[in-house]
Amino acid sequence: MSWLPSVLTLVLFFTIYAVLHSILASLTLKDWARRVFGPGVERWYRLAYNIVAVITLLPLLPLLAWLPDQTLYVVPSPWRWLMVGGQLLALTGLGITLLQTGLFQFLGLAQLTAERPNQPGKLNIGGFYGWVRHPLYFFSLLLLWLTPIMTLNLLVTYLLLSLYFYLGTFYEERRLLAEFGPAYGDYQQRVPRLIPLPFNRLKPEP
Repeated sequence: MSWLPSVLTLVLFFTIYAVLHSILASLTLKDWARRVFGPGVERWYRLAYNIVAVITLLPLLPLLAWLPDQTLYVVPSPWRWLMVGGQLLALTGLGITLLQTGLFQFLGLAQLTAERPNQPGKLNIGGFYGWVRHPLYFFSLLLLWLTPIMTLNLLVTYLLLSLYFYLGTFYEERRLLAEFGPAYGDYQQRVPRLIPLPFNRLKPEP
């Protein structure tokens, strides 16, 4: 069981990561920051959150490089290149979704200069959001699971990330329901959470 320490280390890392980011993304902490630092905190909170998210994820790279590992499978050609092609399509989908979401809003840069940074935005149900409620997670999952070379550490990491994405949708949708109310509840009923259905695209009203 030489693989056990690697698995436990990755599970511990992701547990700490998930707890930290659940706290930082919570409305409770955001309300506390607003009370302590004033309403101006809305301008930089999203950007600060993204910076912390990236910095705290960086230790994963040396963990995957240094922890003992073993190869589980290597997909041969030509199937390997089909999977890589699927990953490129997933990356393209991620890029398009970020543009549809509002790239500068997503990064937290638009809030820095917005006249009213805490003003709720418009519910986005166009583009890929008409197919699935969380297209960023959907394309991220495709990118992960189409990896043609799988190791034990990658498998554990992908499983943990998939669980984090799935649970994160519930956390995120509580915030969206609080922000958009019945409009988001109706959207939930009409569009799948993570897996798009063929020929089931919600078209936004003109």
